[in-house]
Amino acid sequence: MPEPVFAGYICSMLAEIITIGDEILIGQIVDTNSAWMGQQLNRIGVRVHQITSVSDEKKHILAALEDASGRADIILLTGGLGPTRDDITKHTLCEYFNTTLVFNEDIFKDVERLFHQRGRTVTEVNRMQAEVPASCIPLPNKTGTAPGMWFQSGGKIIVSMPGVPYEMKHLMTEQVLPRIVAQFKLPVILHHTILTQGIGESMLAERLVEFEDNLPEGFKLAYLPSPGMVRLRLSAYGLEKEKLQRTLNELVDKLTGQTAEFIYGHNDDSIAGVVGKLLAEKGMTVSTAESCTGGYVSHLLTAIPGSSAWYMGSTITYSYKSKTDILEVPAELINSLGAVSEEVVRVMADNVKKKLGTDCSIATSGIAGPGGGTPAKPVGTVWVAVSTPKGTTTRLLRLGDDRLRNIEVASQTALNILRQRLMEE
Repeated sequence: MPEPVFAGYICSMLAEIITIGDEILIGQIVDTNSAWMGQQLNRIGVRVHQITSVSDEKKHILAALEDASGRADIILLTGGLGPTRDDITKHTLCEYFNTTLVFNEDIFKDVERLFHQRGRTVTEVNRMQAEVPASCIPLPNKTGTAPGMWFQSGGKIIVSMPGVPYEMKHLMTEQVLPRIVAQFKLPVILHHTILTQGIGESMLAERLVEFEDNLPEGFKLAYLPSPGMVRLRLSAYGLEKEKLQRTLNELVDKLTGQTAEFIYGHNDDSIAGVVGKLLAEKGMTVSTAESCTGGYVSHLLTAIPGSSAWYMGSTITYSYKSKTDILEVPAELINSLGAVSEEVVRVMADNVKKKLGTDCSIATSGIAGPGGGTPAKPVGTVWVAVSTPKGTTTRLLRLGDDRLRNIEVASQTALNILRQRLMEE
């Protein structure tokens, strides 16, 4: 197949991802393929312009291909390549490219090899997996029976891959990405993400108006809020990687200087991971006493590899009785002030630290919702206590009426308070 006229030039390549399958549209599975593919394309300098999901219907697939070809240079499809009747992608591509299916002996040998390894016999249905559109370049799939298919037509690249994640990732890594890199001289795309906690998106935006207004050409700042945190992603787009990286580093330093008191990490850091690193560096340990967060703080901490070195354990004292029986919170204190109070959460933090023999502790008590609130203590009222060798800090949070968000924000906030205290000490 001849090289396209744009091969070898520095191109601003736009890609579109089309996922095929009713199971995605009805929410039976979550489309993780597109997120992973977007990350990989971005790393080689290809920008994803749009992600589209369509049903297992020929007309929908054809319409999506027609639309995508009008706005993207590279179109990547996943799904619909299995051996069953509802897998219609190959036949649809034949119609789109005005071609027919042909039997490919090399692909069939791959199918036979895979079945032999699994101690199974190739059936006629499986044999059909070796039939591919005549106008495509078959991409061998060493992890499954369905090959990938690479088409080039009208200055566009269209690639079809299986929807099974590990098969798609194999084809992308071994076949698709290397072909794209070899065919085009792509620009450089760089990112640096600053992670903040304790300040909202709008307040950050107000603080950074002048910074954004003076960004050089090819640089962009994005605000990515999630429960309990806001990520600031600074992106750079250009041709000279070293020069681009130097400018990006300078801008990151400037951005850091303007938001330093709220920053807990960069790029792939997690707040629990940062806390764990600080504890390990100081040779300290932590325990948790959770009520409204129900073990979520513990979950975040134990998700960090090696956390057994500094995380000693937890009590989930959800009821009044468990608070008094396990953590020895005085019953009269709960009766007079309520379980959701500064005094109670302070005792929880101090006592779990003593019982588990740790240097630090975190305690939470609140009304996660959607019920249980009162005029004095509405849903979203949460008390957090963090205890370290130098004393116990408490903080009142006034959150909303979304239960899961309240749990996440309270947990992230508690960990960030501990991070701040550890840095002070």
